[in-house]
Amino acid sequence: MLYDKSRMKSWSSWTVLAVPLFLVSCGEGALLVKDSADGGVVVYPYRVEQGNLLSSFRKEAVHLMEQKCQGGYLIVREGETKGRLRQASPVAGSNDIVEERRWGIQFQCK
Repeated sequence: MLYDKSRMKSWSSWTVLAVPLFLVSCGEGALLVKDSADGGVVVYPYRVEQGNLLSSFRKEAVHLMEQKCQGGYLIVREGETKGRLRQASPVAGSNDIVEERRWGIQFQCK
């Protein structure tokens, strides 16, 4: 039985290109969005059903604050901040939009 290998090559080539792009768009974790001499603000994505304290990205946020403030830090304020909308599927023509919620932590170095 013969089958068309060119279709399979085309599909697998598309997949090899699309998957990394999709992972990069989803892989954004904790970010230092405001940096000052004595502190800053970090934000990270979280899911409501999981909560902001249990988000795996909170550990990244804490690590960023520890790197910035070698002598320790104080959390000044935290809460939900402006999120973003992103396309859920890398497939052209897909209309699936996902709202990414973000949690922000304003901190000050000791």
